[in-house]
Amino acid sequence: MDIKELALQKHYEWKGKIEVKATVPVNSREELSLAYTPGVAEPCLVIEKDPSKSYELTRRHNLVAVVTDGTAVLGLGDIGPEAAMPVMEGKCALFKAFADMDAFPICVDSKDPDEIVETVRLISKSFGGINLEDISAPRCFEIERRLKECCDIPVFHDDQHGTAIIAAAAMQNALKVVGKRLKDATVVINGAGAAGIAIGKLLLQLSVGSLILCDKEGAVYEGAEWLNPAQKEMAAVTNRERKQGTLADVLKGADAFIGVSRPGLVTREMVSSMAKDPVVFAMANPIPEIMPDEAKAGGAAVVGTGRSDYPNQINNVLAFPGIFKGALAVRARDITEGMKVAASKALADFVPADKLCDSYILPEAFEPGVADAVAKAVAAAAKAEGIARI
Repeated sequence: MDIKELALQKHYEWKGKIEVKATVPVNSREELSLAYTPGVAEPCLVIEKDPSKSYELTRRHNLVAVVTDGTAVLGLGDIGPEAAMPVMEGKCALFKAFADMDAFPICVDSKDPDEIVETVRLISKSFGGINLEDISAPRCFEIERRLKECCDIPVFHDDQHGTAIIAAAAMQNALKVVGKRLKDATVVINGAGAAGIAIGKLLLQLSVGSLILCDKEGAVYEGAEWLNPAQKEMAAVTNRERKQGTLADVLKGADAFIGVSRPGLVTREMVSSMAKDPVVFAMANPIPEIMPDEAKAGGAAVVGTGRSDYPNQINNVLAFPGIFKGALAVRARDITEGMKVAASKALADFVPADKLCDSYILPEAFEPGVADAVAKAVAAAAKAEGIARI
């Protein structure tokens, strides 16, 4: 039985990966009167006078909504809200396993950004944070931006920012391994969608030397007629030499490649055309842009993928549990660029200098303390920026 067959069998057995459990006993008349009526009226009245007390008197302080419209689920595409549910339940299970946080899946039956934004806004008072998941680009940019404007709790699109935080952490350490500095490096990102643009923005925050984005049309450059609004924004601050052409063209002489696109787009020869000791992060799943052995054969010094069966897995589970844990711990109103930078640096620093090598540039998902280290850095950044409420 292969992994697909086994996973399907298990899902039939599990009938869901999360459940709701009461944290208080309701086994007697007295217990009932405390947990529910008449006693429950008192915390209600306290919250009415001061809504912030909802974080102290309910589970809101540790509860995240995992929201999707089912339009960009894993590598499956637009499969709809019902079919997205197993992934959202899985995400909720990861919140619990890695950060001891409660999370609940919300699968919205609409592709209309207005309806999605209004739906999430209307339920936001029940949660401490909103994790947007598997929403297609470019709609995801608008949905996140508008929710950040109208909600007073952290809103975080993990496909964008979680991926960016981990890729940036991995890049910082990979360049250390090969004796290069990010501020001197030329990095090429293939895939100018949600993840690629978010990675690019975070690398710019970290002062990358030169950055070029590519999409199916080729290099992203200012003035290209085929750019969407998000790509136009990036074109204005990247590819300063306005290089044009294919991915193969712009990879020549580059120090690093990050792929968030499609399988098989990079060849051994393309890696060989890069600068000495190149870094290759081929993150398309389940089949990367180039397989690690091919990248190594082309001269890659450090290789990372999104897969768990190779070293240097660039896995979002390293980021989002700690990010939300830290943000909710200080009751942050938002998750800012500074908090993302702090999370990325915390992940990079988690790998001890004496253990850093070409096959160990990121913590393993199950290493103890990863979420806590990220949470501590995120909480400190929120306080420093003045957006923490406690």
